[in-house]
Order: sequence, then structure tokens, then C-alpha cells
Amino acid sequence: MSRLSFEKRRADRPVQVRVSAGGTASVAGAPVLRAPDEDIHNAVLNHLRDLATSHGTPIRATIHDEAAGCLVPLEVSPDGTTRMTGEPTRLPAAPGTVQPPRGVFGPPPVMGGAAAEPIPERKPRAASGTVNFRKPKPGSGPKAAPEPAPELVLGPKPAPEAEPEPIPPSRFDAIAEEMLAEVPVGETADGAQVWTAALGRVGDAVRGGDVERAAELASRAVAKASGALGPRHPEVLHLRELCAYISYLTGDPARAFDLSLDLARKRAESGDPAAAYGNVRSAATAWRVVGDAEQALRMGRELIAVWTALASKPGPAASDPRPLESAHTRMTRLTARAAAAEA
Repeated sequence: MSRLSFEKRRADRPVQVRVSAGGTASVAGAPVLRAPDEDIHNAVLNHLRDLATSHGTPIRATIHDEAAGCLVPLEVSPDGTTRMTGEPTRLPAAPGTVQPPRGVFGPPPVMGGAAAEPIPERKPRAASGTVNFRKPKPGSGPKAAPEPAPELVLGPKPAPEAEPEPIPPSRFDAIAEEMLAEVPVGETADGAQVWTAALGRVGDAVRGGDVERAAELASRAVAKASGALGPRHPEVLHLRELCAYISYLTGDPARAFDLSLDLARKRAESGDPAAAYGNVRSAATAWRVVGDAEQALRMGRELIAVWTALASKPGPAASDPRPLESAHTRMTRLTARAAAAEA
């Protein structure tokens, strides 16, 4: 099955999202992964945004938000824009309990019973530039003569700015979505035919919550595919991404990190910076849940070295500098924690 037909089918119906009152969430049955200090609602929105980015189209979702006591229909665009596609409705409370709305996705309460006044739209700033109150230009007072008009400038016409590289999602998010497909999705047409059964068994295990079994099946599939196709075949790299994701689900972020970073190197060497950056982002996701400061520092140095090399060349990593800056910020915090532990 092609990715295009898979994406079209996913766009035909809303994704079902569940946010529990205990602070966990799932998207179409797959658990939503988040950093230790990340709000679960933000994690859900980031997950949906990454799905929209990977598909290149807005994602419609139905949020079953137990924390807010609401059922909310949303649409999340690749640029992160979110809008409600209908009116929120209350989720039925458990018998004998009262469930007040207190989450992020629920509708805002109306205070005092009075109709709220509309908020006036902010007028856009004029396009003439900013005003320098400290040092006005000579002759710019009320009696200043108007500037002369449309002056002719000779020379070559400036080239239009290039469109920024699209930012690929974390491969963990893409793999999580693929595991929910009715028919497994392969990297190549021949690979999809050969490994459909293996991917189907892994997906069944993930959906059934038996991630240990899924990890075993995925490792077998990688070994078999490597022998048949070679270690750098796209289908083998795809299966290794699956192994990294399942390692993350089983609570082994170090293995998930190692697999993802190795894949990033291989993708970069093969001339695919977008896929390499997707793997770097997966490695960063695994790295951020490592709590031991010394271990995280060692992993972080390796991650930033690969990430910096990738960002030094044209591609989405260079167009998306903020996550790398955030990684440097975490390294600063980790260094301080390690120093405090030794003191």
C-alpha cells in the first residue's frame, strides 16, 4: 500500500484522541509520549501537529478529554494552527460523581452569566517601519517637506528568497501512526509486499499493549530483512526505526537513542537530510527522558555533534534552529546538576 493512499484514508475521518484525568493520553490507541515537564495537552497538540506536518494536510481529531469533561472536535494544521470544527459537548460523568471542566481543551466558562463583550481586533502596525523616539531624523518635524518619490536604482534585480525547507516530524510520531494503519505501510513497493505480514504482527502486538512481544518481532524482522536486502536498504532502515520506537515504548530510551542516532548518520551519508533530521528528533525525544545527569550528558554530546553537523548544511535542520538551541540549554542544566551531585 502506498503512503499516499494511507494518508488519504486517514484524512477521511477524525483521529480519536483520549486524554485521561490521570495525565496520560493516546492518539488512535497509541500512547502519546511526553517530556517529564511537558503538559499532556501540549504533548497531544504537538503530536497532532507533527502528524499534520508528515501528511502535509490538516488533521481532524476528536478529543475525549476526561480531565476537562468534554468531547472537543479539533483541526490541527501543519503550521500548528488549531481550530474547533464544532461545539464541545460534555462527556457523561461516572455515576454518583461530579466532573467539572478543568482542562485545556474544554470550552471557557462564562463568568457572571452575562454575555461577554467582543474583544476588539488589534489593528496591524503600518508597514512604514518603526519610530525612533530617541533620535528623530533631521527635518522630520511638523514642518518637514515630504520626501521625494519611486527613485530609479540601477543594478541586478534581487533574487527572491528561497522557500524554507519543510520540517519533518520525529520518526517516532510517523512510526506510531503507521502502526495504526489497517494495512502496514512499507518504505518501498517491493518491501511493502515482502514485509506486510511481519509489520502486521508487530502492529497487532503494539495495539494489544504487548510491546515486549512487538520488540521481539521487530528485531527478527530486521535480521531477516538485512540478510535479504542488505543493511542499508530503505526497508531495513524503516524496520530499524520501528525497533527504536518500540525500545522507547518498552522503557529503554538509551537503546532507542542509539538506534535513532545511528539511523541519522546513515541517512545523512546517503544524502537524505530530511529523513536524517527526523531520526535526530527521535533521538532527542529519547534523550530527554533520561534522568541520570551523567548518562544524559554523554548522550547529549553525541547527539549535538551529529545535529550540529547536519545543521551546518542546507536542509530542514538548518531551517529549524530552535530545537538545537533547546538541546544546548538542557546540556547547561545537566552540567549544573552533575556538578551539584559531585559537590
